Amino acid sequence: MAKPPRRSLGWSNPAVRNIVWQVLILAVIGGVGWFLVHNTIANLNARHITTGFGFLADPAPIEIAERMIDYEAGKSTYLRALVVGLLNTLKVSIVGIVLCTIIGTAVGIMRLSPNWLLNKLAAVYVEFLRDTPPLLQLLFWFSLLQVLPVPRQAIWMGPVVLSNRGIKFPTLHWDPAFGWAILAFFVALLASFLLGRRAAGIQARTGKRPRTWPWTLLLLIALPVITWAALGAPWSVDAPVLRGFNFIGGLTITPEYTALTLGLTIYTSAYVAEVVRSGILSVAQGQWEAAAALGLTRGQTLRQVVLPQSLRVIIPPLTSDYLNLTKNSSLAVAIGFRELVDIAEASLNQTGQAIENIAIVMAVFLIISLAISMLMNWYNARIALKER
Repeated sequence: MAKPPRRSLGWSNPAVRNIVWQVLILAVIGGVGWFLVHNTIANLNARHITTGFGFLADPAPIEIAERMIDYEAGKSTYLRALVVGLLNTLKVSIVGIVLCTIIGTAVGIMRLSPNWLLNKLAAVYVEFLRDTPPLLQLLFWFSLLQVLPVPRQAIWMGPVVLSNRGIKFPTLHWDPAFGWAILAFFVALLASFLLGRRAAGIQARTGKRPRTWPWTLLLLIALPVITWAALGAPWSVDAPVLRGFNFIGGLTITPEYTALTLGLTIYTSAYVAEVVRSGILSVAQGQWEAAAALGLTRGQTLRQVVLPQSLRVIIPPLTSDYLNLTKNSSLAVAIGFRELVDIAEASLNQTGQAIENIAIVMAVFLIISLAISMLMNWYNARIALKER
């Protein structure tokens, strides 16, 4: 039996060439990185600029009007100030992602509507917003909110108050009963999911799906209400009241946050609409015809047949839109909303720790982006069509 030929360890062997080239490339990258780091440290030392993250423990004289946790300028640390900025960034990003998905899906479906008026309105919406810079849109919404009257001449829309100080809503004084009612709602949500699974099993065996929405609606409403009533049904409203030159009480949504969230949501929804439209168009026309032959209405076909199949096309570009919305939240600097980038810039100006502050912002946005990508990739893998 003939022995297989021995492979040469010289340059003629493709495996050897691949290893050598990879080692050379890594060496060049490492050398460039070492040069940049060494040069940066040398320049910092020459200018007597201290490095390190010790400044995070120092008191931060940064004024932050809108915050989700306790913070006091001059007493709280720079680390806490950056955490406040991070929470503000997440507040904008999460709300914006949810709203742009809802609006974008509706507009994307409207673009495929046989109704001429709905179709053209959706097309104008998408083209106008996609062709306008997001910063310009943020400035537009912020300027529009600044036109609102002063508190003494505020616009009352029932319990809601509109003024140049923001939008005021009445809120409930928190009671432990509300926490138990929320827990009961999630229990009802789980029960509704199990009810839906049972109905799907019956449909698979018999071909007929029992009606579940009345029971689902009853669970989602009755169980929290019964829990709340059993704990005494506490109900105390904190309504906004005009005192002097401003309102007290209630929940305030500042003009800066409103403009930022509204601008990013509407801008991104135009891109989401095109993603949804392309995903629906990727489903073969025969699927529509087959569903119609089974007696499904157009709405039922869209919900139960077309959208589930189009998700595998929609999810990857939708992930990019979510990432863009999150990163575009840094445009808040232009309208004075104190999110992570704005607070890091203030910290940079006060401490002179430019590299550290920029590194913190880059690391945080990297982690947020990776988290969104991992979540969307997991969902995409979960809904992917499985070959038998």
